[in-house]
Amino acid sequence: MISNSVPVLLPAARERTELLEVVRITGRMNYPYSQGMVGDSVALWDDDHVRQVLALIADVPGSELHRCFIPGWGIRARSPTDLLFEIAFCFRCHGVRLWGPSVPAGQQGIHGFDPGSPPALELLRRFRACAPGGGGNGRRQ
Repeated sequence: MISNSVPVLLPAARERTELLEVVRITGRMNYPYSQGMVGDSVALWDDDHVRQVLALIADVPGSELHRCFIPGWGIRARSPTDLLFEIAFCFRCHGVRLWGPSVPAGQQGIHGFDPGSPPALELLRRFRACAPGGGGNGRRQ
């Protein structure tokens, strides 16, 4: 499913999220229904960072979706025992893909988001701070 101008609607499973794994995507994910992210895990966020990052994602407004969808960053949301959902972000084409075992079928797919909005820019800043040489230590608590 691909939708335009719809803000990312986080699944109800966000309430069970206790850990976010930040992934620097290195594999090709431009096929919108690939099974998972391929890349390097660059950070694990827990506690307040989970709440802050999920709030940022919820606040990102929708935008017109472009075509490339070659995401560079993603997160895996986890409960203490399970993978809940994954989100991959392409800041070039304004595309964000949401999928996973706890995402209802109607929410799964690629949605348009505004990468120039303040919440999206803050999210990107946090991603970049986790990357090697990005100024962060990778572990956020």
